[in-house]
Amino acid sequence: MTDFDLSQTDRLLSTTRSVRKRLDLERDVPESVILECLRLAVQAPTASNSQGWRWIVVTDPGKRRELARMYNEGGKGYLEMAAKQTMEEQTKRVYESALFLTDILERVPVHVIPCISGRLDGPGSMGGPAMFGSIIPAAWSFMLALRSRGLGSAWTTLHLFREKEAAELLGIPFDQFTQVALLPVAYTVGTDFKAAARPPVEGITYWDSWGATRGL
Repeated sequence: MTDFDLSQTDRLLSTTRSVRKRLDLERDVPESVILECLRLAVQAPTASNSQGWRWIVVTDPGKRRELARMYNEGGKGYLEMAAKQTMEEQTKRVYESALFLTDILERVPVHVIPCISGRLDGPGSMGGPAMFGSIIPAAWSFMLALRSRGLGSAWTTLHLFREKEAAELLGIPFDQFTQVALLPVAYTVGTDFKAAARPPVEGITYWDSWGATRGL
């Protein structure tokens, strides 16, 4: 047995949601809280014990406005179309929530952009899994740390259609570092998030061979 309170750990893992409509746009986020969460984030495992992550924390209103513009130009049309075409109710709510974020993104008090050292030259190599395996676990740890402190975020990538422009805005050396997401960060309005509806794992988990389930 471990010393962890499994009920609390499990609640953290199962209720850390993508938060968009319940971000508090009026409450300031202390720099110290962001740094606390990043200290936990960089404890995540990395490929070959590399230390290639970098974090851009954007609080300047003008730069947040520009990032929101890039985000909207990159994907608002797609989100609008997807929201209209999707028939499944839960998925439709997700698209509508993402659309809501396009309207408020510049007002979210903190934007965090996780970056990783290196660029991918093409598909089909081990470089991609190793690169993203060194930053995505850290970014998720950051989001878990936010949740445990009453803050929320959402994994967004639409600004990456304008990644080079964002790099120029923020001074990121584009040929040396890859941006992997834009995380809008704010305190949440309430903390009563619930586990999402997901398919039973017994039906999507295969044992030893593809398609070999152990039954429901």
